Amino acid sequence: MGRTSQLERRTRETSIRARVDLDGTGQAAVRTGIGFFDHMLDALARHALLDLELHCEGDLQVDGHHTVEDVGIVLGQAISAALGDRSGIRRYADATVPLDEALVRAVIDVSGRPFLSYHVDIPRWQMLGDYDVFLTPEFFRALVLNAGLTVHLDLQRGENPHHIVEATFKAFARALDLATSRDPRVHGVPSTKGAL
Repeated sequence: MGRTSQLERRTRETSIRARVDLDGTGQAAVRTGIGFFDHMLDALARHALLDLELHCEGDLQVDGHHTVEDVGIVLGQAISAALGDRSGIRRYADATVPLDEALVRAVIDVSGRPFLSYHVDIPRWQMLGDYDVFLTPEFFRALVLNAGLTVHLDLQRGENPHHIVEATFKAFARALDLATSRDPRVHGVPSTKGAL
């Protein structure tokens, strides 16, 4: 049985449709109205080897906050739904990804207990096109809370905000792929409690 989900979410601020296939090949068709954010979501899909279709219409005339946070909510819910009861998965994983001078480490537990430890301090505020770099933790917080993940994101070094943000998305993606992948040696849910 495929690990896929499809969701729609409408508020007065955003309208989002998303489809996720955790056992995909990294194909993405993303449109949020924020070019750099689309690039990051494409990188997330590609490096997590999940297929992602996502369309968001948001109140960008206000700013990008509602769009970025709400996409995190929907993507988190879609990942959780696609995981089902989480049986047979590896559960834990980590990945460290460089991008030139930037180096970011991501550690994930598909725990069912949402928690984000975010230590990716960007040295200076900057807009990357129409993307505010300080929306990055908002995206990950929304995703983690709605997917039921425990996630630690740590910047080990870096100066360029573009490199730091991109390495963060890619490190998270690589760890997500490993943590959600199936291990034929795991029978049932990987927890002594019998549930995640």
